[in-house]
Amino acid sequence: MAFTARPSDEMIKRYTPLPRPGQTVDPEPGIGTIHVEFVNDPSIGIKHLKAFAQLLHEKNFMTGIFVTAAAPTTSAMKIVPSVLPTVIEVFREEDLLVNISRHELVPKHTLLSAEDKKRLLERYRLKETQLPRIRMDDPMAKYLGLRRGQVVKIIRKSETAGRYASYRWVI
Repeated sequence: MAFTARPSDEMIKRYTPLPRPGQTVDPEPGIGTIHVEFVNDPSIGIKHLKAFAQLLHEKNFMTGIFVTAAAPTTSAMKIVPSVLPTVIEVFREEDLLVNISRHELVPKHTLLSAEDKKRLLERYRLKETQLPRIRMDDPMAKYLGLRRGQVVKIIRKSETAGRYASYRWVI
């Protein structure tokens, strides 16, 4: 089973990087069409992920989500970073049974747009590297599809402050 989804015009506008001074061509948006595929095979190997990557490349999908019943082999997972700029995310069905973003102990995570990230860094006079970090393999980072270099805003509840926001740089 498989399906695709396209982002709205508003989302494309929000996630398109700001033009640089002297740049004549409009920058490409940071998001695009997503293709999701569910596979029930008992073992997932290189052949499956190569075919999936080929499909994404042929149809110009920006992101592919590959949901499997069994864990892919380690050699198959080595294909994932090699198909850049296309992003492939691999999830096991059992990891998706519970929506971790709705758990009471998980704070709200929001991806910042390029413009919001720039304003944040200017406001606090920081470089990206000075922000606290979140790994790409963090469960919430995987859930949100975060990529290296992006910044996520985390809003937590606090007994003393009520609510407070912290920011994490994806590594």
